[in-house]
Amino acid sequence: MALIDPFLAARLAFMLGITNIIGMLLVLFSCRCILGWRPQFLQRQKWFMAFYRHHCWYWRFFLLSVFLHAVLAIVGFGYPF
Repeated sequence: MALIDPFLAARLAFMLGITNIIGMLLVLFSCRCILGWRPQFLQRQKWFMAFYRHHCWYWRFFLLSVFLHAVLAIVGFGYPF
């Protein structure tokens, strides 16, 4: 049994899925460990350091988006097991 309208849940889950992708890309591109190619070069760039300054906030945004996406799926479509 779903707690909210499944059509509304599907629309919100889709929008949260898009925010998951955006959050994942923000975390990926702001992480100095994952970049791999010449991180010393990027660390000297002002634009990257301004972008990197908010890396912790990108993680929080991403994790909150994933959490809300999962909760909405369970509430909107029911627990599958």
